[in-house]
Amino acid sequence: MPVPTRIIIEFIPVGNSVKVCAICEDTGFEVSIVGDRRASQKELEAVAVRKLKFMMAKQDEAAAKKGRGFIV
Repeated sequence: MPVPTRIIIEFIPVGNSVKVCAICEDTGFEVSIVGDRRASQKELEAVAVRKLKFMMAKQDEAAAKKGRGFIV
C-alpha cells in the first residue's frame, strides 16, 4: 500500500472521550482511536495518523509474507 498523502480526519465526541477516525483518501483504509476529550486536536490527530501509517505498513508486510505454504 502506498504511504498515505491525503488523509481525512473525523472527530466524534462520545461522553468524556472523543473517537478520531483517520481515512486514507487514496485507498479507503480507515483506523480509529479513542482519546481524552481534553487532549488537543493536534495531539489526537497525530496519534490517529501515526496509527494509520503503522497499520498500512503492517498490512503491506503481511501481504509480502503471503506466498507458498502456510503459517501454523
